[in-house]
Amino acid sequence: MMTMKTKTKVFIDGSAGTTGLQIFERIGGRDDIELITLTEESRKDLNARREAINASDITFLCLPDAAAVEAVSLAGENVRIIDASTAHRTNPAWDYGFPELSAEHRANIAKSKRVANPGCYASGFISLVYPLVKAGVLPEDYPLTAHAVSGYSGGGKKMIAALESPDKTKEMYSPRQYALGQAHKHIPEMQKVCGLRYEPMFNPIVDDYYAGMVVSVPLISRALTKKYTPADIHEILAAHYEGQRFVKVMELGGGETLPDGFLAANTLEGTNDMQLFVFGNDECILLCSRLDNLGKGASGAAIQNMNIMLGLDEGTGL
Repeated sequence: MMTMKTKTKVFIDGSAGTTGLQIFERIGGRDDIELITLTEESRKDLNARREAINASDITFLCLPDAAAVEAVSLAGENVRIIDASTAHRTNPAWDYGFPELSAEHRANIAKSKRVANPGCYASGFISLVYPLVKAGVLPEDYPLTAHAVSGYSGGGKKMIAALESPDKTKEMYSPRQYALGQAHKHIPEMQKVCGLRYEPMFNPIVDDYYAGMVVSVPLISRALTKKYTPADIHEILAAHYEGQRFVKVMELGGGETLPDGFLAANTLEGTNDMQLFVFGNDECILLCSRLDNLGKGASGAAIQNMNIMLGLDEGTGL
């Protein structure tokens, strides 16, 4: 006699936001998932949310930080939570949801009850810097700088509406730098996960396209622990990510990936992929990480973490 396969019960708290909607769309058609949903009237009701969270096997939190902390307080210890907010990314009691960083990260995610999903910019930065710190290439006190350009979808509903409005200002058609006071919410995460002594200087830019980002980290070779060439750095990154499904180190200098010599930021839109590049010369080395801010930078990473937690192929639904 055949037995029915038990479905995993999933609740998305904050399903109306950009990340929540993307998660809903990516898992809504899966036959191994039973989605718990609330009506428009009840999705902000505390008791209704508590009931939905505790009826789930896994809850995704796609909320502002304070609301995410509140949601965790509503959950029983058996509910597994993946938090897409900034609230728990530097909390040592939570496991950091970037499985490609190390075998230990992947193993911790697999057994975890509390996973902090990485930030989009932070994912790009950490993908480049973490392996180099671990390999002893970057001293802990290296004065790191990160430049990044992102599509406007990362700004949420309000920014999306503004950038897609026919009445948007002339300035909205151009790249716009922000977080100029060096207080961007991803900076503490970048520092802690990479084990840096000092915060990096971070220069984020939002541009007039929907999704995708490139995070760039320049290195001055003479300031490293010893003299490294771009080929040396490329070899270290390639070895670190060997065999990974979603994180790929591309040919040194870009090769055929960049036939015109331009590194576009929106190439990976709609995927959970991340591409790492090494450019430059023996004195000045440029590292770049390209990803979809809504994919490997948000909803795609969250679903990948869920798959690992459930013991599934990590690419299921991606």
